[in-house]
Amino acid sequence: MMHGHEKSDSAIVAVKPTNKAEHSAAEQSVAEQTAKEPVEPRAETKRNAGQQSTCGTQCQISVSQALERIRRVAKERKKEKFTSLLHHVSTDLLDEAFFQLKEDAAPGIDGLTWTEYEQNLERNLEDLHARVHRGAYRALPSRRTYIAKPDGRQRPLAIAALEDKIVQRAVAAVLNAIYEADFLGFSYGFRPGRGTHDALNALCVGIERKKVNWILDADIRSFFDEISQECLIRFLEHRIGDRRIIRLIRKWLKAGILEDGIVSVSDRGTGQGSVISPLLANVYLHYVLDLWAERWRRREATGDMIIVRYADDFIAGFQHERDACRFLDEMRARLQGFALTLHPEKTRLIEFGRFAAKDRKARGLGKPETFNFLGFSVLQRRMERSSG
Repeated sequence: MMHGHEKSDSAIVAVKPTNKAEHSAAEQSVAEQTAKEPVEPRAETKRNAGQQSTCGTQCQISVSQALERIRRVAKERKKEKFTSLLHHVSTDLLDEAFFQLKEDAAPGIDGLTWTEYEQNLERNLEDLHARVHRGAYRALPSRRTYIAKPDGRQRPLAIAALEDKIVQRAVAAVLNAIYEADFLGFSYGFRPGRGTHDALNALCVGIERKKVNWILDADIRSFFDEISQECLIRFLEHRIGDRRIIRLIRKWLKAGILEDGIVSVSDRGTGQGSVISPLLANVYLHYVLDLWAERWRRREATGDMIIVRYADDFIAGFQHERDACRFLDEMRARLQGFALTLHPEKTRLIEFGRFAAKDRKARGLGKPETFNFLGFSVLQRRMERSSG
């Protein structure tokens, strides 16, 4: 289906569905919408006037400079491993990590709150730092809790103990400095400086500017629970040569989940809801999906193709239906090779794009379907032409 540079009378928009109501002209655009992330936010270090930090301005500058050096080396040496990283997990970085946590977050199985820990912060962080560096730090099982999903089901979350959150956030800061140089441009979820509105905007612009006629709306079944820990560690070892960092991550993966008085340990999953989980998930999908999809787009696609991923939510757009079908079949096999499966009822291929309405009408078919992405309905609207 070739349309050249023909102009269309429609625009692609993403709107927030209203409860039990039709879409209306009052629906807000992507740029006006925000969405909450179900994990600890990557906030800047914030302190109230009464909060006494062990780390002054000079310490914060030192931490920032150290992370910037890591970022620079990661960008310059994309094939090399980092063999010495743990020393970057300093008391200063632990201090910053502590103040980035939510003060009112639910406690883990230790029952320790942010406010209680802050009362003897300097001593607590020095002790934590010493345990981490001599290998005496032990990760505690996370406490299982559930939050309601929009469809009425329950989403399981893992609430880590306070010190586990601190160390995880500090290690995540170090790893982010490395992986931000590696992650591809179409990955948006849980990355510094990127959010849901950026992903939605990229999707709408891609559909508008490329010859997209088919949309693959893919859903990975129970992604955070099904990640192969063995594969994850293997992926991490492509860049992380410091065995002490790998051991820390293994401790978190093997700490287990406490539910109804029983601790269960699995060889799958990252502990959805934990501080480190989103980064580990991005690393996993970077190697399993992103690099493969980018290579497929360059080598296999016979027409235009776009990709947008936000964590485990993934949309691909194609000019040709045959490309979309081949990509879906090969992606399904690719994911299965790494312990992941597509949800058969939530994964679908639909005709959608600037010319879909006109093409379907010419074939005697109804209006194009819509699809949802990050809680927004993506749909096609006819543009009103002004007179004069």
